[in-house]
Amino acid sequence: MQLRNLITFIHVAELGSFTKAAEQLGYSQSTVSFQIKQLEEDLDCLLFERINHTITLTERGHELVFYAHRIRELTDEFKEKPDREKQIAGHVHIVTPDSVCEEMVNAHYIDFHNQHPLISIRFTTADTNVMFDMLDHNEADLIITLDRHSYNKDYIIAKEEQLPMHFVTNSNSKYAGKKGLSIRDIAQEPFILTEYGQGYRRVFDRELAKKSIDITPVLEIGRTDMITSLLTKSNMISFLPDFVTKPLVDAGVLCYLDVCDVHIEIWKQLIYHKNKWMSKSLKTVIEYIKALEFTN
Repeated sequence: MQLRNLITFIHVAELGSFTKAAEQLGYSQSTVSFQIKQLEEDLDCLLFERINHTITLTERGHELVFYAHRIRELTDEFKEKPDREKQIAGHVHIVTPDSVCEEMVNAHYIDFHNQHPLISIRFTTADTNVMFDMLDHNEADLIITLDRHSYNKDYIIAKEEQLPMHFVTNSNSKYAGKKGLSIRDIAQEPFILTEYGQGYRRVFDRELAKKSIDITPVLEIGRTDMITSLLTKSNMISFLPDFVTKPLVDAGVLCYLDVCDVHIEIWKQLIYHKNKWMSKSLKTVIEYIKALEFTN
C-alpha cells in the first residue's frame, strides 16, 4: 500500500470529488481514479460508491479516513523529528463573523505572526450557514461562529464558550442607569444592528418575534467597530457581544442597558470538520486560539 494513494484518498474524501482532488493535487483525473482503485485492491474493499457521477464514502471508507489521517500525521512527525527547531510553515483559512475577524486581527494577529512567521492566515467573513457549507466542501480549515449552540457529529468543537450580550448605548442616554427596562421601553428608539439574517442578529430577531415585537434599525452594518463608533456619537442603541463593547463601557463612553425580559444564548465556537487533515500549521493555529480568552 503506497502512502501517495492514501494521501489521494484523503483529498477525495474531503472534497467529495475525484476531479477536485486531481486539481488540488496536480494530477489527472485518471491518475486519481487509478490510485483509488489500487488502494481498494490493496485493502480488498470498496471505499467509494460511484452512482451517476457522484461518489460517497462506504462504511469501510469512513473507517479508513481516521487511519489515513493517523498514518499521514505519523509520517509527517517522522520527517520533522530530526529537525525539531525548524519553524512551522503552512497556510490556514479561517472563516468568522466580521466582529470576530476584527478582534482576531487587531488584538492577536501580530503576536501570532511574531511566534509563527512562516504560517500564513487567510481570514474570510461569512454567515454561520455559509461557514458550515465551506467546511463541508473543504473550502475552510476552521470556523468561529457567533450563533446558537451548534452540534453535529461531522464537526469537532475545539473550543466553545457562551458569550454575554447586552443592549448598549451612549453613557449619556436617558436610559443609562435605569433598572428593570423592558424591550418595549426601547423598541421605538433608533437602533444600529448587524446585518439581517446573520449570526446573533438572526437569533435576536427570532426572540423579538416570539414577543410580537419588531425593531426596524436605522442602520444595518457588519462592522461592529463602526457601530460602536456611531454609538459614542449618538443616543442610538445596539445589541452586541460584550467582547466588542467592554473596552468602551469600561472607559465610561458606552453603557449597558438593564433590559430584563430578553434572554438570548449566543455561543462562540471554534469548529473544524472531523475528516479534516490536521497539518502542523493547522494544529498550531488551533492551539493558539484555544489558549485565548474568548470573552476578552
